[in-house]
Amino acid sequence: MTSAIQDIQADHAQTLPTHPLEPLSRSEIERGVAILSGSGELSGQLAFSSVSLAEPPKETVKTFIPGAPFTRVLRFLGVDESANGRQAGSFDARVNITTGELLEVQRLSGGQVPFGGRDLVQSIKLTKADPAWQAAVRRRGVEDMGRVQIDMWPGSGPLPDGVDATHRLARTIAFVREDKTDNGYARPLQGLIAHVDLTEGRVAHLEDHGVTAIPPESGRYEATHQPALRTDLKPIAITQPEGPSFRVDGHAVEWQKWSFRVGMHPQHGLVLHTLSYDDAGQRRSILYRASLADMVVPYGDRDPMHTWKHVLDASEASVGNLANSLSLGCDCLGEIHYFDMPTLLADGSVYTIENAICMHEEDYGVLWKHHDLLSATTEVRRSRRLVVSSFFTVGNYEYGFFWYLYLDGTIQMEVKLTGIVGVSAVETGAEQPEFAPLIAPNLASPIHQHLFCFRLDFDVDGENNSVYEVEVEPVPHGPDNPHGTQFRAKTTLLASEDVARRNINPRAGRSWKIVNPGRTNRLGVPVGYKLLAGATPTLFAQADSYVGQRAGFGQHNLWVTAFAPDELSAAGDITLQSPGGEGLLRYSRGRDIENTDIVVWHTFGLTHIPRPEDWPVMPVEYAGFSLMPVGFFERNPALDVPPSPHACK
Repeated sequence: MTSAIQDIQADHAQTLPTHPLEPLSRSEIERGVAILSGSGELSGQLAFSSVSLAEPPKETVKTFIPGAPFTRVLRFLGVDESANGRQAGSFDARVNITTGELLEVQRLSGGQVPFGGRDLVQSIKLTKADPAWQAAVRRRGVEDMGRVQIDMWPGSGPLPDGVDATHRLARTIAFVREDKTDNGYARPLQGLIAHVDLTEGRVAHLEDHGVTAIPPESGRYEATHQPALRTDLKPIAITQPEGPSFRVDGHAVEWQKWSFRVGMHPQHGLVLHTLSYDDAGQRRSILYRASLADMVVPYGDRDPMHTWKHVLDASEASVGNLANSLSLGCDCLGEIHYFDMPTLLADGSVYTIENAICMHEEDYGVLWKHHDLLSATTEVRRSRRLVVSSFFTVGNYEYGFFWYLYLDGTIQMEVKLTGIVGVSAVETGAEQPEFAPLIAPNLASPIHQHLFCFRLDFDVDGENNSVYEVEVEPVPHGPDNPHGTQFRAKTTLLASEDVARRNINPRAGRSWKIVNPGRTNRLGVPVGYKLLAGATPTLFAQADSYVGQRAGFGQHNLWVTAFAPDELSAAGDITLQSPGGEGLLRYSRGRDIENTDIVVWHTFGLTHIPRPEDWPVMPVEYAGFSLMPVGFFERNPALDVPPSPHACK
């Protein structure tokens, strides 16, 4: 054993985290990089994509005793470069930083590790250096290449001749800026797509579908470029004179009767672990792990600038590495607690995203209320929720993920979508509004979807759970329903994975209930939580299409699978340039899911038909779901919320 690794082990012993699920620290990541780089198992210079904690087995976490030793294993994704500077291929490595051992290195085939900042920089340089691309830009009336903005997209999809599908690929599209601060999306260079081979370091193919005039209007949205700003908005101050009600120990949080752990994953973003509720002194588990499992943004436009787009923003771009540094008064308001998150850069150095996660309390109106006519008394309780949130910038879009915990045991996930919509330049008279409505003169925005799949590893009073579908049906006319007014709740067990591929049905009020058959409430009914979905679409692309196979999770709103520790990502573990058929299309294979350790996967989102009001920057749109207790408690769990200090009448 080398002295360097011995030093790493000694340092690790002094900085060992206090819990097996504690997020990685800067020093742990640096130790892992040193072990991997010094192992000699990788042949050239390493370009890292991401690092994550290889989560320990559930049993290790659930039986952990504070102060007991445990092992930390890191997973590194990256690209190994050969001596001539060209990329030799993607790798997946596991490093035990507790012992200082490199456990394994896998060379990937059939897919590439996610993109990082280095890929973006290379794509821009290679595109701008290509003589054919420069000539195509000049044909569009642009001489100054410094004004051209390049956006990189995954190279997945049907490829033109001459592009090697086994290489690391990207597509680039271009826009023109007036200056560095301009909104380039107002002026797309229509019809120009470069296929960049990052392995060979060149533009392998250039698509040029002809010159379209650049739209005439600016798209600036900064305050300094608005004709006037409102002057009648008075300040809102949110204060908690005695401080917030939550308690934080590292990344463990307690608020009211809730307890959980918070973290960040490169591909899954904001993660909650071991979520439980204190019920009369008993800590009752609800969710072991809850997070985004992947997302897809498929475009429906027939324009060749967009028809290939279906980016898996979480797994292809490592959404967790793109977390914003949040600021008080802008992203978050009130008495805030922030969590910083270290992230790995391509060169192996560590960058800390400050204020990556924001946590605060919000008043949320009336929790419950009743006015008794006979006694002329009124009882009112104010609702409050704990907010745990992060914002992520993926190219032109921003995504905010907000977990809400309520006083009555409800859990909610809300996704906030904003940023700048995708665009096309279009000549007057050539518009196709059914595919891409106009949002400004000669500027169209293609119809597209945002579909999110969340992985919910339920642990309702223990691991052995079952899932039921509940919907309301009318009772047929007959002797038992002479007036035709009756309707009833119908409950159906989803006993196997193939049966548990379900879609929403608002007309029937369809919901899904996760119960523990081995634990009943005082009424003799199994305790449970229900998944209440919104009015949400599924994937419009055909199931057998390239998009439908790569983002198969979008084919249904609900999937239920038997727990498997390596089944964490809805589209598969490695998705960049993957052929498809992975993830839930493979996980859901007919296993029994009754009274066992199960995982619920919920796909939801929205179909965006752009409008002029979405330009030049899109007001927030919302999507999400709720988890509500159903028989989990003996009665309303918020009866003990104290009245407001102000008299209510």
